[in-house]
Amino acid sequence: MKFYSTKNRANAVSLRKAVLKGMPADNGLYMPETIPEFEPSFFNRTSASFQEVSFEIARQFVEDDIPGTILSEIISDAINFDAPLIRLSEQVHVLELFHGPTLAFKDFGARFMSRIMSYFVQESDQSLNVLVATSGDTGSAVANGFYGVPGINVIILYPSGKISDIQEKQIATLDKNITALEIDGTFDDCQQLVKSAFLDPDLDREMRLTSANSINIARLLPQSFYYFRAIAQLKNSSKNEIIVSVPSGNFGNLTAGLIAGKMGLPLTKFVAATNTNAVVPEYLESGKFVPRPSLQTISNAMDVGNPSNFARMLDLYDHSVKKMRSDIIGHSYSEESTRQVIKDVKEQFGYTLDPHGAVGFAGLSSALQKNQIGIFL
Repeated sequence: MKFYSTKNRANAVSLRKAVLKGMPADNGLYMPETIPEFEPSFFNRTSASFQEVSFEIARQFVEDDIPGTILSEIISDAINFDAPLIRLSEQVHVLELFHGPTLAFKDFGARFMSRIMSYFVQESDQSLNVLVATSGDTGSAVANGFYGVPGINVIILYPSGKISDIQEKQIATLDKNITALEIDGTFDDCQQLVKSAFLDPDLDREMRLTSANSINIARLLPQSFYYFRAIAQLKNSSKNEIIVSVPSGNFGNLTAGLIAGKMGLPLTKFVAATNTNAVVPEYLESGKFVPRPSLQTISNAMDVGNPSNFARMLDLYDHSVKKMRSDIIGHSYSEESTRQVIKDVKEQFGYTLDPHGAVGFAGLSSALQKNQIGIFL
């Protein structure tokens, strides 16, 4: 399969080039030329393991570039922890994505991508430099996923004072091939530095740069795996519509869910749940996309004022807000609301939410209707 730029569909490249380059030269993002659709029987394979289903999904996109035996090894090594679906009530379920080594949902994408890149780099005697911006959990997941991988150096840019203490320690205390740079600014400043570096031909040629943010297609694709895992764990849901609420910052996670839906996964609606950095919910309301500097909140990994993956969302819906509204509902929540949700969910269900999960729960609660099954991430 080839991968095209969101700014020029004629600019299609192999998976290898898309992964190692990270971004097209025209400043677009890579997308698969086709999104394969599974037969309904695929979703009824209740005996299949998480790894087996992940392999079948990945194979549709990478089989031209990676042999099946190698891909199977990559999946088994990278996706070696579960994404359990926890039932809070008859209608409400939470998909837990914090069972990886750094406790972040990005462990799925970072571990898969590091092994894909390592496979491609083995074919060359030139080292690869991974440049990544983080608002929190991306940095720690990428640092852990790439730590000690031969032939790959990682440079992580993070905003000073705007990530949690444990995230900073996960990023900034590693040696070997990991370098952490503390930036005086916001996540959007870090992201702009990364994009500018990719668009500098001299720097790119000298350093052989690529990205580990969700702008890299190898980070995005494995995030679809756990949507399939969620549906496989639902019991007696065939008669119900399924709505999924995704706490969103740079919107890679939601984009992966949209791709899963277009692969045939029976999902009725998505909720784009954000904190006060609400540029996408505002777009869904007004039809106008107005990026702005991000605001710092307690759900810091979602503090993004100009989400990169919005370009992929527009591409999936032919730049039509009307088409996007048919699948996506947007909601945003203040810090006060987020804190109240954490308190309420603990009292009602005995379940402890982090601020990001609380935004997801709030989004689901705002959108969920009778006779629907709800999942929040």
